[in-house]
Amino acid sequence: MALFRTFLIVALVVLLVYTGVVMQNHGTDLFSVFFGDMAALTWAGQFNLDFMLMLMISGLWVAWRNQFSVSGMALGLLAFVGGAMFLTLYLLYLLSITKGDIKDLLVGDN
Repeated sequence: MALFRTFLIVALVVLLVYTGVVMQNHGTDLFSVFFGDMAALTWAGQFNLDFMLMLMISGLWVAWRNQFSVSGMALGLLAFVGGAMFLTLYLLYLLSITKGDIKDLLVGDN
């Protein structure tokens, strides 16, 4: 579990630094670029569509893990919009409260 926790922390730091550099160089206009690439039917658009579907799966898992409660739905929306930045923090939180029990981490009370 320590290796997974380390991976999550490193991934989060790399993502935060990279995001900061991109925002500094290109601003915060993510959505027009993201959906514009998809509308253009390019490989970048195909990647964005694939990524968006993975975000949806992540959001559905988070909502399901929390039994589609109001807070679970809110967390699921955060997972969809926040991507890996949210998911790394959420998994680090779950690792701490489940004491590394992977079954509890994955399924919660389901």
